[in-house]
Amino acid sequence: MSTPGSWQKSSYSGPGDGDSCVEIATAPAHIAVRDSKDPAAGILTFQAASFAPFIEVLKEPGR
Repeated sequence: MSTPGSWQKSSYSGPGDGDSCVEIATAPAHIAVRDSKDPAAGILTFQAASFAPFIEVLKEPGR
């Protein structure tokens, strides 16, 4: 996946200027995630079909 051009912040961005969150960018086959505080640190890329199961694991109690 090439570097996405349109990043969106999470709706759970936190107080203030909302810099304590992740950003996502979507493409037809991939979802990209990065840290909004340090976007140059790297991008985590998922196949679109794998993204929803990843999020569900993160929502499990104790995570």
